[in-house]
Amino acid sequence: MNVDSEVGYKVALSMVPGMTAQTARAFIDADISFDEFFSLDSVTLSRRLGITGSFVFPMAERQEALRRGMEESVFMRDHHIRCIFLGDESYPSLLDEMVNAPVALYVLGDTDLDARHMLALVGTRKCTAYGSEFTRRLVADLAPYYPDMAVVSGLALGIDAAAHGAALENGLATIAVVAHGLDMIYPAVHRGLARKIIESGGAIVSEYPRGTRPFQRNFLERNRIVAALCSVTFVVESEVRGGAMSTASQAFHNNREVMALPGRASDPMSAGCNFLIHSERAHLVTSAAQFVELSGWVPQHAAAAPRQLNLFPELDGVPKLIYDTLRKEAAAVSLDRLFQLTNLGMKDLMVALTEMEFDGIVHKLPGARYELA
Repeated sequence: MNVDSEVGYKVALSMVPGMTAQTARAFIDADISFDEFFSLDSVTLSRRLGITGSFVFPMAERQEALRRGMEESVFMRDHHIRCIFLGDESYPSLLDEMVNAPVALYVLGDTDLDARHMLALVGTRKCTAYGSEFTRRLVADLAPYYPDMAVVSGLALGIDAAAHGAALENGLATIAVVAHGLDMIYPAVHRGLARKIIESGGAIVSEYPRGTRPFQRNFLERNRIVAALCSVTFVVESEVRGGAMSTASQAFHNNREVMALPGRASDPMSAGCNFLIHSERAHLVTSAAQFVELSGWVPQHAAAAPRQLNLFPELDGVPKLIYDTLRKEAAAVSLDRLFQLTNLGMKDLMVALTEMEFDGIVHKLPGARYELA
Protein backbone atom coordinates (compact mmCIF):
# COMPACT_ATOMS: atom_id res chain seq x y z
CA MET A 1 0.00 0.00 0.00
CA ASN A 2 3.07 2.22 0.53
CA VAL A 3 1.59 4.64 3.05
CA ASP A 4 2.81 6.32 6.20
CA SER A 5 1.78 3.75 8.79
CA GLU A 6 1.77 6.31 11.63
CA VAL A 7 -0.74 8.45 9.74
CA GLY A 8 -2.85 5.37 9.01
CA TYR A 9 -2.77 4.35 12.67
CA LYS A 10 -3.80 7.82 13.85
CA VAL A 11 -6.68 7.98 11.41
CA ALA A 12 -7.71 4.45 12.35
CA LEU A 13 -7.70 5.29 16.04
CA SER A 14 -10.04 8.21 15.44
CA MET A 15 -12.38 5.91 13.50
CA VAL A 16 -12.80 3.34 16.27
CA PRO A 17 -16.43 3.42 17.47
CA GLY A 18 -16.61 5.03 20.89
CA MET A 19 -13.29 6.84 20.59
CA THR A 20 -13.51 10.23 22.32
CA ALA A 21 -11.05 12.95 23.20
CA GLN A 22 -11.00 11.67 26.77
CA THR A 23 -10.11 8.14 25.66
CA ALA A 24 -7.55 9.38 23.15
CA ARG A 25 -5.86 11.36 25.92
CA ALA A 26 -5.90 8.24 28.10
CA PHE A 27 -4.24 6.36 25.22
CA ILE A 28 -1.50 8.98 25.06
CA ASP A 29 -1.01 9.12 28.84
CA ALA A 30 -0.85 5.32 29.14
CA ASP A 31 2.00 5.23 26.62
CA ILE A 32 0.30 2.49 24.63
CA SER A 33 1.73 1.89 21.16
CA PHE A 34 -0.48 1.80 18.09
CA ASP A 35 0.44 -1.84 17.57
CA GLU A 36 -0.69 -2.62 21.10
CA PHE A 37 -3.96 -0.74 20.74
CA PHE A 38 -4.93 -2.73 17.67
CA SER A 39 -3.65 -6.11 18.87
CA LEU A 40 -4.29 -6.39 22.62
CA ASP A 41 -7.40 -8.25 23.74
CA SER A 42 -10.23 -5.98 24.83
CA VAL A 43 -9.96 -6.71 28.57
CA THR A 44 -6.23 -5.97 28.68
CA LEU A 45 -6.61 -2.87 26.56
CA SER A 46 -9.41 -1.50 28.74
CA ARG A 47 -7.30 -2.09 31.85
CA ARG A 48 -4.29 -0.32 30.31
CA LEU A 49 -6.53 2.62 29.38
CA GLY A 50 -7.97 2.79 32.88
CA ILE A 51 -11.47 2.11 31.61
CA THR A 52 -13.73 0.27 34.05
CA GLY A 53 -17.18 -1.24 33.74
CA SER A 54 -18.61 -2.89 30.66
CA PHE A 55 -17.03 -0.59 28.09
CA VAL A 56 -14.55 -2.33 25.79
CA PHE A 57 -13.19 -1.91 22.26
CA PRO A 58 -14.14 -5.14 20.44
CA MET A 59 -11.28 -6.53 18.36
CA ALA A 60 -13.45 -6.77 15.23
CA GLU A 61 -14.29 -3.05 15.40
CA ARG A 62 -10.65 -2.11 15.92
CA GLN A 63 -9.53 -4.20 12.96
CA GLU A 64 -12.21 -2.68 10.73
CA ALA A 65 -11.13 0.81 11.81
CA LEU A 66 -7.51 -0.12 11.05
CA ARG A 67 -8.46 -1.24 7.55
CA ARG A 68 -10.40 1.97 6.91
CA GLY A 69 -7.66 4.11 8.40
CA MET A 70 -4.99 2.67 6.12
CA GLU A 71 -7.24 3.17 3.08
CA GLU A 72 -7.97 6.74 4.17
CA SER A 73 -4.26 7.46 4.49
CA VAL A 74 -3.79 6.50 0.82
CA PHE A 75 -6.47 9.02 -0.18
CA MET A 76 -4.84 11.64 2.04
CA ARG A 77 -1.41 11.03 0.53
CA ASP A 78 -2.77 11.29 -3.00
CA HIS A 79 -4.63 14.53 -2.26
CA HIS A 80 -2.04 16.20 0.02
CA ILE A 81 -4.25 16.09 3.10
CA ARG A 82 -2.68 16.25 6.54
CA CYS A 83 -3.92 14.48 9.66
CA ILE A 84 -3.42 16.36 12.94
CA PHE A 85 -3.99 14.01 15.84
CA LEU A 86 -4.93 15.03 19.38
CA GLY A 87 -1.61 15.22 21.21
CA ASP A 88 0.43 16.20 18.16
CA GLU A 89 2.60 19.29 18.55
CA SER A 90 0.70 20.94 15.68
CA TYR A 91 -2.73 20.33 17.22
CA PRO A 92 -4.34 23.76 17.86
CA SER A 93 -3.85 24.70 21.51
CA LEU A 94 -7.22 26.43 21.93
CA LEU A 95 -9.03 23.46 20.42
CA ASP A 96 -7.13 21.14 22.74
CA GLU A 97 -8.79 22.87 25.69
CA MET A 98 -12.19 21.43 24.70
CA VAL A 99 -13.51 18.39 26.51
CA ASN A 100 -15.10 17.20 23.26
CA ALA A 101 -12.21 18.14 20.96
CA PRO A 102 -11.92 16.21 17.67
CA VAL A 103 -9.63 13.21 17.97
CA ALA A 104 -8.26 13.95 14.50
CA LEU A 105 -8.42 16.83 12.06
CA TYR A 106 -8.12 16.47 8.29
CA VAL A 107 -6.42 19.53 6.83
CA LEU A 108 -6.04 20.53 3.19
CA GLY A 109 -3.64 23.46 3.06
CA ASP A 110 -0.57 24.67 4.90
CA THR A 111 -1.75 27.49 7.16
CA ASP A 112 -1.08 27.45 10.89
CA LEU A 113 -4.19 26.43 12.84
CA ASP A 114 -2.60 27.81 15.99
CA ALA A 115 -1.96 31.37 14.78
CA ARG A 116 -1.76 34.13 17.35
CA HIS A 117 -4.77 36.04 16.05
CA MET A 118 -7.65 33.79 15.04
CA LEU A 119 -11.00 35.46 14.34
CA ALA A 120 -14.21 33.54 13.73
CA LEU A 121 -16.52 35.60 11.51
CA VAL A 122 -19.92 33.95 11.18
CA GLY A 123 -23.49 34.75 10.32
CA THR A 124 -26.59 33.93 8.35
CA ARG A 125 -26.65 32.49 4.85
CA LYS A 126 -29.33 35.08 4.02
CA CYS A 127 -27.21 38.10 4.80
CA THR A 128 -28.11 41.65 3.82
CA ALA A 129 -25.96 44.24 2.09
CA TYR A 130 -25.48 45.82 5.53
CA GLY A 131 -23.95 42.62 6.90
CA SER A 132 -21.75 41.78 3.93
CA GLU A 133 -20.44 45.35 3.67
CA PHE A 134 -19.64 45.48 7.38
CA THR A 135 -17.78 42.15 7.10
CA ARG A 136 -15.71 43.46 4.21
CA ARG A 137 -14.97 46.74 5.99
CA LEU A 138 -14.09 45.13 9.33
CA VAL A 139 -11.55 42.75 7.81
CA ALA A 140 -10.05 45.50 5.64
CA ASP A 141 -9.65 47.78 8.67
CA LEU A 142 -8.17 45.06 10.89
CA ALA A 143 -5.68 43.76 8.31
CA PRO A 144 -3.07 46.53 8.84
CA TYR A 145 -3.25 45.95 12.61
CA TYR A 146 -2.91 42.16 12.45
CA PRO A 147 -1.24 40.97 9.22
CA ASP A 148 -0.89 37.51 10.79
CA MET A 149 -4.63 37.25 11.46
CA ALA A 150 -6.49 34.18 10.20
CA VAL A 151 -10.20 34.54 9.46
CA VAL A 152 -12.12 31.37 10.31
CA SER A 153 -15.60 30.57 9.00
CA GLY A 154 -17.68 27.73 7.61
CA LEU A 155 -17.61 28.16 3.80
CA ALA A 156 -21.40 28.61 3.75
CA LEU A 157 -23.30 31.14 1.69
CA GLY A 158 -23.80 34.63 3.05
CA ILE A 159 -21.59 35.97 5.83
CA ASP A 160 -19.21 32.98 5.72
CA ALA A 161 -18.44 33.61 2.06
CA ALA A 162 -18.10 37.35 2.70
CA ALA A 163 -15.61 36.64 5.51
CA HIS A 164 -13.45 34.31 3.42
CA GLY A 165 -13.61 36.71 0.48
CA ALA A 166 -12.63 39.71 2.59
CA ALA A 167 -9.62 37.83 3.98
CA LEU A 168 -8.48 36.92 0.47
CA GLU A 169 -8.90 40.52 -0.72
CA ASN A 170 -6.71 41.78 2.12
CA GLY A 171 -3.93 39.19 1.91
CA LEU A 172 -4.92 37.35 5.09
CA ALA A 173 -5.03 33.62 5.65
CA THR A 174 -8.50 32.16 5.93
CA ILE A 175 -9.64 28.78 7.23
CA ALA A 176 -12.87 27.06 6.22
CA VAL A 177 -14.15 24.44 8.65
CA VAL A 178 -16.54 22.15 6.80
CA ALA A 179 -19.17 19.62 7.88
CA HIS A 180 -18.21 16.81 5.49
CA GLY A 181 -15.28 14.80 4.18
CA LEU A 182 -12.61 16.48 2.07
CA ASP A 183 -13.55 14.51 -1.02
CA MET A 184 -16.24 17.12 -1.73
CA ILE A 185 -17.06 20.80 -1.25
CA TYR A 186 -20.44 21.97 0.01
CA PRO A 187 -22.05 24.05 -1.27
CA ALA A 188 -20.74 23.10 -4.70
CA VAL A 189 -20.91 26.73 -5.83
CA HIS A 190 -18.00 27.43 -3.47
CA ARG A 191 -15.54 25.07 -5.13
CA GLY A 192 -13.81 28.05 -6.70
CA LEU A 193 -13.68 29.85 -3.35
CA ALA A 194 -12.22 26.76 -1.70
CA ARG A 195 -9.54 26.59 -4.38
CA LYS A 196 -8.63 30.24 -3.83
CA ILE A 197 -8.41 29.65 -0.08
CA ILE A 198 -5.88 26.84 -0.59
CA GLU A 199 -3.90 28.70 -3.23
CA SER A 200 -3.62 31.77 -1.00
CA GLY A 201 -2.11 29.79 1.87
CA GLY A 202 -5.31 29.07 3.78
CA ALA A 203 -6.85 25.72 4.65
CA ILE A 204 -9.98 23.60 4.48
CA VAL A 205 -10.46 21.68 7.74
CA SER A 206 -12.75 18.81 8.73
CA GLU A 207 -13.03 16.20 11.45
CA TYR A 208 -14.73 13.83 9.01
CA PRO A 209 -13.14 11.25 6.68
CA ARG A 210 -13.96 11.05 2.98
CA GLY A 211 -17.41 9.86 2.13
CA THR A 212 -19.05 11.79 4.99
CA ARG A 213 -21.96 13.81 3.66
CA PRO A 214 -23.01 17.19 5.10
CA PHE A 215 -25.76 15.96 7.41
CA GLN A 216 -27.50 18.54 9.59
CA ARG A 217 -25.97 17.31 12.86
CA ASN A 218 -22.50 17.69 11.34
CA PHE A 219 -22.96 21.44 11.02
CA LEU A 220 -23.60 21.81 14.76
CA GLU A 221 -20.50 19.73 15.49
CA ARG A 222 -18.56 21.82 12.98
CA ASN A 223 -19.60 25.03 14.76
CA ARG A 224 -17.88 23.98 17.98
CA ILE A 225 -14.58 23.73 16.07
CA VAL A 226 -15.00 27.19 14.52
CA ALA A 227 -15.61 28.67 17.97
CA ALA A 228 -12.86 26.72 19.71
CA LEU A 229 -10.13 27.54 17.19
CA CYS A 230 -10.51 31.27 17.82
CA SER A 231 -10.01 33.63 20.73
CA VAL A 232 -12.74 35.91 19.30
CA THR A 233 -16.04 34.99 17.64
CA PHE A 234 -17.89 37.77 15.80
CA VAL A 235 -21.53 37.27 14.75
CA VAL A 236 -22.33 39.73 11.97
CA GLU A 237 -25.95 38.84 11.21
CA SER A 238 -28.10 35.99 12.46
CA GLU A 239 -31.64 35.01 13.13
CA VAL A 240 -32.41 33.99 16.71
CA ARG A 241 -32.16 30.31 15.78
CA GLY A 242 -29.38 30.53 13.22
CA GLY A 243 -26.33 28.30 13.04
CA ALA A 244 -24.12 31.24 13.98
CA MET A 245 -25.94 31.37 17.30
CA SER A 246 -24.70 27.89 18.16
CA THR A 247 -21.16 29.03 17.33
CA ALA A 248 -21.59 32.05 19.61
CA SER A 249 -22.97 29.83 22.37
CA GLN A 250 -19.98 27.49 22.11
CA ALA A 251 -17.58 30.43 22.24
CA PHE A 252 -19.38 32.01 25.20
CA HIS A 253 -19.33 28.79 27.22
CA ASN A 254 -15.64 28.30 26.37
CA ASN A 255 -14.91 31.73 27.89
CA ARG A 256 -13.93 33.27 24.56
CA GLU A 257 -14.71 36.83 23.51
CA VAL A 258 -17.99 37.11 21.61
CA MET A 259 -18.90 40.20 19.60
CA ALA A 260 -21.97 41.05 17.56
CA LEU A 261 -23.07 43.74 15.14
CA PRO A 262 -26.37 45.36 16.17
CA GLY A 263 -29.17 45.88 13.69
CA ARG A 264 -32.67 47.24 13.45
CA ALA A 265 -35.22 45.75 15.82
CA SER A 266 -37.46 44.99 12.84
CA ASP A 267 -34.78 43.09 10.91
CA PRO A 268 -35.00 39.29 11.48
CA MET A 269 -31.44 38.89 10.19
CA SER A 270 -30.20 40.96 13.15
CA ALA A 271 -32.52 39.47 15.77
CA GLY A 272 -29.90 36.98 16.94
CA CYS A 273 -27.18 39.64 17.26
CA ASN A 274 -29.50 41.94 19.17
CA PHE A 275 -30.39 39.08 21.50
CA LEU A 276 -26.73 38.24 22.17
CA ILE A 277 -26.02 41.90 23.01
CA HIS A 278 -29.15 42.31 25.16
CA SER A 279 -28.42 39.12 27.12
CA GLU A 280 -24.82 40.25 27.65
CA ARG A 281 -23.42 37.25 25.83
CA ALA A 282 -21.72 39.45 23.26
CA HIS A 283 -20.10 42.87 23.11
CA LEU A 284 -21.77 45.41 20.84
CA VAL A 285 -19.19 46.24 18.18
CA THR A 286 -19.68 48.50 15.17
CA SER A 287 -16.10 49.31 14.21
CA ALA A 288 -12.58 47.95 14.02
CA ALA A 289 -11.56 50.48 16.67
CA GLN A 290 -13.98 48.92 19.14
CA PHE A 291 -12.77 45.47 18.15
CA VAL A 292 -9.14 46.41 18.88
CA GLU A 293 -10.12 47.78 22.27
CA LEU A 294 -12.27 44.82 23.34
CA SER A 295 -10.20 41.97 21.91
CA GLY A 296 -7.06 42.86 23.82
CA TRP A 297 -5.03 42.01 20.72
CA VAL A 298 -1.88 44.13 20.44
CA PRO A 299 -1.18 45.53 16.94
CA GLN A 300 1.98 44.04 15.48
CA HIS A 301 3.49 47.09 13.80
CA ALA A 302 3.92 50.71 14.75
CA ALA A 303 2.51 51.53 11.33
CA ALA A 304 -0.72 49.94 12.47
CA ALA A 305 -1.15 52.36 15.38
CA PRO A 306 -4.62 53.90 15.68
CA ARG A 307 -5.29 56.51 13.05
CA GLN A 308 -4.65 60.12 14.06
CA LEU A 309 -7.77 62.15 14.66
CA ASN A 310 -8.39 64.62 11.87
CA LEU A 311 -9.85 67.74 13.49
CA PHE A 312 -10.90 69.20 10.15
CA PRO A 313 -11.99 66.23 8.06
CA GLU A 314 -12.46 66.72 4.36
CA LEU A 315 -15.66 64.84 3.70
CA ASP A 316 -18.16 64.54 0.94
CA GLY A 317 -21.30 62.61 0.20
CA VAL A 318 -23.02 60.75 3.03
CA PRO A 319 -20.27 61.32 5.65
CA LYS A 320 -20.36 65.09 5.02
CA LEU A 321 -24.12 65.13 5.44
CA ILE A 322 -23.82 63.31 8.76
CA TYR A 323 -20.95 65.57 9.89
CA ASP A 324 -22.85 68.74 9.06
CA THR A 325 -25.96 67.43 10.80
CA LEU A 326 -24.11 66.56 14.01
CA ARG A 327 -22.24 69.91 13.99
CA LYS A 328 -25.56 71.76 14.16
CA GLU A 329 -26.74 69.83 17.22
CA ALA A 330 -25.94 70.93 20.76
CA ALA A 331 -26.03 67.40 22.20
CA ALA A 332 -25.50 63.83 21.08
CA VAL A 333 -28.04 62.64 18.52
CA SER A 334 -29.76 59.26 18.58
CA LEU A 335 -29.56 56.95 15.60
CA ASP A 336 -33.30 57.30 15.01
CA ARG A 337 -33.03 61.09 15.09
CA LEU A 338 -30.11 61.03 12.63
CA PHE A 339 -32.20 58.81 10.37
CA GLN A 340 -34.95 61.45 10.40
CA LEU A 341 -32.66 64.47 10.02
CA THR A 342 -30.55 63.12 7.17
CA ASN A 343 -33.30 61.25 5.31
CA LEU A 344 -30.71 58.56 4.49
CA GLY A 345 -31.37 54.86 4.18
CA MET A 346 -30.57 53.04 7.42
CA LYS A 347 -27.97 50.83 5.72
CA ASP A 348 -26.11 53.81 4.24
CA LEU A 349 -26.33 55.64 7.55
CA MET A 350 -24.94 52.72 9.59
CA VAL A 351 -22.10 52.01 7.17
CA ALA A 352 -21.04 55.66 7.11
CA LEU A 353 -21.24 55.98 10.91
CA THR A 354 -19.10 52.86 11.32
CA GLU A 355 -16.41 54.29 9.02
CA MET A 356 -16.55 57.72 10.67
CA GLU A 357 -16.23 56.19 14.12
CA PHE A 358 -13.17 54.22 13.11
CA ASP A 359 -11.65 57.35 11.53
CA GLY A 360 -12.11 59.19 14.81
CA ILE A 361 -14.65 61.65 13.43
CA VAL A 362 -17.61 60.62 15.60
CA HIS A 363 -18.04 59.03 19.01
CA LYS A 364 -20.74 56.48 19.70
CA LEU A 365 -22.32 56.87 23.14
CA PRO A 366 -24.56 54.47 25.13
CA GLY A 367 -28.06 54.25 23.74
CA ALA A 368 -26.88 54.40 20.10
CA ARG A 369 -26.28 58.14 20.29
CA TYR A 370 -23.61 59.93 18.24
CA GLU A 371 -21.60 63.12 18.60
CA LEU A 372 -18.63 64.66 16.83
CA ALA A 373 -15.26 63.68 18.28
